[in-house]
Amino acid sequence: MKKRSSRAVSAQILLQVLDEGKSLSSLIPEASVQLDSQDLPLVQEITFGVCRVLPRLERIIQQFLEKPLKGKTRLVHCLLLVGLYQLLYMRVPTHAAVDEVVNATKSLKLEHFRGLTNGVLRRFLREQEAILAIVDKHWQTLHPEWFVNKLKQAYPHWREIIEANNQRPPMWLRINPQRTERADYAGLLGERAKYPENSTACIPPCALLLAKPLPVSQLPHFEQGWATVQDAHAQWSALLLGAENGESVLDACAAPGGKTTHILELAPQAEVIALDIEENRLKRVTENLHRLGQQAKVICGDATQPETWLPEGVMFDKILLDAPCSATGVIRRHPDIKWLRQATDIAELVALQGKILHALWQRLKPNGVLLYATCSVLPEENSEQITRFLQAMPDALAGEMDFCGEKVSQKQFFPSAEGGDGFFYAKLVKRANEETR
Repeated sequence: MKKRSSRAVSAQILLQVLDEGKSLSSLIPEASVQLDSQDLPLVQEITFGVCRVLPRLERIIQQFLEKPLKGKTRLVHCLLLVGLYQLLYMRVPTHAAVDEVVNATKSLKLEHFRGLTNGVLRRFLREQEAILAIVDKHWQTLHPEWFVNKLKQAYPHWREIIEANNQRPPMWLRINPQRTERADYAGLLGERAKYPENSTACIPPCALLLAKPLPVSQLPHFEQGWATVQDAHAQWSALLLGAENGESVLDACAAPGGKTTHILELAPQAEVIALDIEENRLKRVTENLHRLGQQAKVICGDATQPETWLPEGVMFDKILLDAPCSATGVIRRHPDIKWLRQATDIAELVALQGKILHALWQRLKPNGVLLYATCSVLPEENSEQITRFLQAMPDALAGEMDFCGEKVSQKQFFPSAEGGDGFFYAKLVKRANEETR
């Protein structure tokens, strides 16, 4: 197959994100077959970067065009986004950035827009200072208005959340205690590691921050299961669940398997079921289990209907429900979420979360623990969801969790520069039968 221009592929990916509602996480792997291997990181940088600062780039384009590019010309608009992002945020030489984008019009069969593309980018270079003075006159959230309004209503520090979302995400590792110690693994990484003991933040005991992101191929003994890429705040899931050897454990909505493998690192003899509704995503769970030398029963099924994949009467000691959510806590990691998620999605997600929560609760043993988790920062999906559940279920109690000495039944994490992503946790304990009589 003839390989394609990285700028052309980037523009096509952006068009599918912005106009068709597809995610970068699905589009990037699909596009990789069209690219030379060395071009894939460039496409990732451009597409993720454009999504991160999209409103700013859109405002720049508005300064040059009397009418917006619509319909079939939307691909030209996306090509301009690619060019402007390179000029503003990347170290690509100016002439190369412009020439490569202009040349991409040919492979996209947009040659009659070659002059417009060239003209806009070169005019921006000539008038950059004046244009940016207009565009950047007021502070930009770089987020959709509906989401900003929700943050304003919920949190006095909403600006800090916005600013954190606009940064590049840090890369965290979870060190496998079955293989090595965190201090020893940090020693293998040398200056590439930022050792957490230097931080005052409450960090999970096996979490290790890298000085800058690295390909997993450069991580010592990665294929032998010594480390897993997992956000620091996500690492609390298995720790708070507290599964023990011999217990039956359900990891609901398990893909891609980071939490499943962590449960088994802490309790290697636990009987774990990893459940997810998407069969293609379960392949990642199986791959991660194989890399770490672990065993779990992997099931494709609907968490709202346990009876379709679980025999009658089968109950669990522990259930981890990492519920489907708005993913508003991981925007810095997946900036396309800002433009894919709509305000109307939230009520539907809240209803689905509640349905799953009630369905799985029926499969939890008396005195069992259900840990509810989301990567959202919206109260509707988090604290309000748990309040409604506790009011509706007489056999549900708020359990206690320990975060570095802080005893709480719920915990909302927010993204921070060298910290974890936005996550929410709530521990629920099921009363024994005699207690409900």
